[in-house]
Amino acid sequence: MIPAIATHGPVTCLSVTGLGEPGGSEHTAAIRALYTVAAALGSATGPLEGQWWVEDERPGLEVPREQWRWHVLLPLPAVPQQEGALERAREQSRASGAAVDRVRLATITEGQCVELLHEGPFSEEHLSLKVMEEFMAEHGLVVNGPHHEIYLSALDDPAPRTLLRQPVRPA
Repeated sequence: MIPAIATHGPVTCLSVTGLGEPGGSEHTAAIRALYTVAAALGSATGPLEGQWWVEDERPGLEVPREQWRWHVLLPLPAVPQQEGALERAREQSRASGAAVDRVRLATITEGQCVELLHEGPFSEEHLSLKVMEEFMAEHGLVVNGPHHEIYLSALDDPAPRTLLRQPVRPA
């Protein structure tokens, strides 16, 4: 596949921020909390998304996965209009045992991005990321925000499809 350049404006999401490896207990608990609160809101959501970064000088894939930082996101079709809707949804969900108090509303505006559809295991994403990096270099673009993934299939799908997105700016 060939990367594309796209622009993404503001999107309101349910969000949980955390630290740790993908699929680890912290990450799994955050995803459960998102879906629990979304169900209580009665709101349709987009596919699960994640923003990933490291607080280290090394490239992200060289940092141990337990040191990865992330936001897991569920896009909403609109900002909840009813005053206190999120708080009521968290309260209604509390009995589930999910970490619902960690769920926040966030608005994300990424602007110009390089995107590429990755088809295959997450362990092979580094190949798609290399293609994106080469594309960015050829077009005089540099990273301008956290790496973003949109999970177009279930996380446990044996042949996952993931839209990889990298916010960029001119070098």
